Amino acid sequence: MQDFTEQIATIRSRVEEAARYMHIADLSRRQPQLEQQASSVDLWDDPDSARKITSELATVNEDLGVFKRLYGALEDVETLHELAREEDEDLLADEITQAAKALEVQLDDLEVRSLFSGEFDEGAAVCQIKSGEGGTDAQDWAAMLMRMYERWAERRGFDIETTALSEGTEAGLSTVEFILTGRHAYGLMQAEHGVHRLVRISPFNNEGKRHTAFAAVQVAPFFDAVAKEIDIDEKELRIDTYRSSGAGGQHVNVTDSAVRITHLPSGLVTSCQNERSQHQNKDRAMQIMAAKLLDLERKKREAAIAGITGEPDNVGFGSQIRSYVLQPYQMVKDLRTDQQTSQIEAVLDGEIEAFMEAWLRWSRAKSNVGLAK
Repeated sequence: MQDFTEQIATIRSRVEEAARYMHIADLSRRQPQLEQQASSVDLWDDPDSARKITSELATVNEDLGVFKRLYGALEDVETLHELAREEDEDLLADEITQAAKALEVQLDDLEVRSLFSGEFDEGAAVCQIKSGEGGTDAQDWAAMLMRMYERWAERRGFDIETTALSEGTEAGLSTVEFILTGRHAYGLMQAEHGVHRLVRISPFNNEGKRHTAFAAVQVAPFFDAVAKEIDIDEKELRIDTYRSSGAGGQHVNVTDSAVRITHLPSGLVTSCQNERSQHQNKDRAMQIMAAKLLDLERKKREAAIAGITGEPDNVGFGSQIRSYVLQPYQMVKDLRTDQQTSQIEAVLDGEIEAFMEAWLRWSRAKSNVGLAK
C-alpha cells in the first residue's frame, strides 16, 4: 500500500495556513453579527448601509463556505487514507491520489488570496487604455488589449462597464475607459498598470514590415461614492460637454450629453458618455475623477517612501512592462517578473492569470525586501 502520510500532512498544514490568511476565526465571529443586522426590519431605511451589510455578509458566507468545503475534503481524504492503510487496500490508491491532487490545486488557487494586502485590493477598479507610439497599429493594439481584458473578465465572472471611448482615426481605439467590478478586481488589475508593447507584421503596412506599437494601461481603485478622503474643489475643474461617439445605444449622437472633466492642478482628465443624461454622466465622471485623484495621492506617498513613480512618462520604447511578440517568434514576456509564455494567442484571448499571479508574488517579495532594509 502506497503511503500518503507525508503528502496529506503537507496538505493539512496548507489548509491550516489558509485558515489564517482567510481570517476564518474572525469571519466566524463576524457572521452572526451581520446576520442579525441583515434581518433587522429597518435595514433598508438606510440603503447605503444596507448594501454594505448585505455585501459584507455575502463575502463572509462565501469565504466560510469555501473553507468548510476545503476542510471537509481534507477530512475525507484523511479518512480514506486511514481506511486504505488498515485494510492494506491498494485499490484505493488512485482515488486518494486524485483527491489529494484536487486539494492541492484548490490550495494553489486559494493561496493567491494571501498575496492581496492592499487597502483597496478587494474592490473594483477604474481602468484606461491609451494608444501610444505606433500610429494606427497602436490604436489597433489598444483595441486588442481591451478585448483581452473583456475575455479575462468574462472568465472570472467580472463585469466591465465602458464609461468613455474614443475611436482611432483608421482603426482600433485612441482611448477607452472602463470600470471593472468583481472581488479583487483592483488587486488583480494592478499587474496590468504600465506600458504594453506589441511586435508584429503590421496589417496596415503595405510592405509587410515588422512594426512595434505601444499602449498604456492605467489602473486605480474605484468607489461607488465620491471618496470622502478626497476634497474636490469645483473651482479647479473644467467641465466640458460633447457629443457621444461609438457604440452606446439610441441616445448616442442625439444630444451633447457626454461630459469631460479636467482637474486643472493635476492635469487628470476623465469622461463619461454611456449614461442617459448629462447629469448622470457628470456624476459618473466625478466618481472616476475622485478615484484617480485618490490613487495619485497614494502613489505620491509611495514614491516618497520607495521611489515608485506614478504614471509612465512616455508610452514608447524603453517604457514597457510587458512585450507581446508575434514576429519573428511568438513570446509574451513580463519584464518585471520574467514570467513568459509562447502561447500568445491564448494570452490575447484573456488567459493572463499567470502573469497577474507572478506580479503579485513579485510585488510581495519586493515589499518584503523593502521592509527588511
